[in-house]
Amino acid sequence: MATRLEIKPLDATFGAVVTGIKLAEIDEATWRELHATWLKYALLVFPGQFLKRDQQIAFAKHFGPLEFEMAAISNVKSDGTLRIEKDNDDVMKILKGNMGWHADSTYMPVQAKGAVFSAEEVPTVGGQTGWADMRAAYDALDDARRARVETLQAYHSLHYSQSKLGHETRKSDGEYSGYGLHNGPIPLRPLVKTHPETGRKSLLIGRHAHDIPGMDREESQSFLEELVDFACRPPRIYHHDWAAGDAVVWDNRCLLHQATPWDMTQRRIMWHSRIAGDPASESALAA
Repeated sequence: MATRLEIKPLDATFGAVVTGIKLAEIDEATWRELHATWLKYALLVFPGQFLKRDQQIAFAKHFGPLEFEMAAISNVKSDGTLRIEKDNDDVMKILKGNMGWHADSTYMPVQAKGAVFSAEEVPTVGGQTGWADMRAAYDALDDARRARVETLQAYHSLHYSQSKLGHETRKSDGEYSGYGLHNGPIPLRPLVKTHPETGRKSLLIGRHAHDIPGMDREESQSFLEELVDFACRPPRIYHHDWAAGDAVVWDNRCLLHQATPWDMTQRRIMWHSRIAGDPASESALAA
């Protein structure tokens, strides 16, 4: 028998807090109910899970193959010491870059399906993670803008988004793994994406998107920035105040997300497991 999920929708166009469940112990019936809930709400928040490494990876694999099993998103080095913000090393530059609205792996040949994210240590102030509903953003466009974006594409590049922060990604100091900083062809993706499981349309924009074919660079940048500004505002956004032990899973095919600043003299250790996209639906138009 499935566990009785307790689902409390967020005060937004998407998302829900789910309780009454231990993610490390779900059975098949509970998984089916949970998956349907995920497709409906796109973001599920699970307080107080305290997932161990193998438990988080196992839960993420319910959603499909993983792009990578687990990576730390943290200002704490592997030796336990803090990164110094003013040193602005490669990892710090990536942490700062992630504060722009984005979807994961749009700069790769196959966009990610989703992600499981959990909190091990959190600062006392700041460090929220935000999500934005690109389904509701598409629905909110006026008819003229909706008709226009339906015809457009944009290139997606991590080199591009990081270079806007002065991050010379081809001159790495070696501390960042370089994931996504490939030298292959730059993926081209439509600005409007149809979800392969729900059929709903959403905007595919964010900090990695640039150079819309048919526009000059300045016009393209202005157009994309205006779309993000329009899309990422209430009631289409939610920022989560983390507590240690919290876990979330989100649908990267219809949400953007962002990190937010915190006092980097305080430790923040988060764990990210990325769910691989299906090449049939998540491949770029060109890559």
